[in-house]
Amino acid sequence: MRRMNLREKFPIILRRSMDTSTVVMAAAALLALIVVYWKSPAAAQRGLDATGSLLLEITPRMIAAFTLAGLFQAVVPQELIVRWMGHGSGLRGLLIGMSLGGVTPGGPMTHFPVIASLYKLGVGIGPLVAYLSAWSLFGLQRVIMWEIPFLGPKVVAIRIVVSLLFPLLAGWLCELIWHKLSV
Repeated sequence: MRRMNLREKFPIILRRSMDTSTVVMAAAALLALIVVYWKSPAAAQRGLDATGSLLLEITPRMIAAFTLAGLFQAVVPQELIVRWMGHGSGLRGLLIGMSLGGVTPGGPMTHFPVIASLYKLGVGIGPLVAYLSAWSLFGLQRVIMWEIPFLGPKVVAIRIVVSLLFPLLAGWLCELIWHKLSV
């Protein structure tokens, strides 16, 4: 049995780990640290302490999210994903993406690894955008825990009904533009 090298085993990590946004954010963080340290070494130390606290708080969530995303890729057959939500799945793919996005719990730290897994499995850009848009607009846990208690069911129901077409429209337009740019 042939042994896989690191580049074959983890192509996405090695390809994307040092993309432009990562380099820009790292440079901005370093520059901010230098400026803050120059003005007040104590403030810089407080900032680094806060960074450590955030890392301790966020790291377990990220590990869980990446584990879930990796297991999802390993368990869900790619053919099933492509058939129901792949490029060219049309309204069905958009509706499935919108439905799943509306009921998927979690914040950005846990959600985007799952979205990346879906994309890697072959979900079309339209269903993916419908999923992401519905998650942003209709996140079930946010609606139940925050919107209904603060705004009341009538306002929330009206907002949701008025917003229903947006994930479908966003997904459809992205699919259309994606195909125009890909040709």
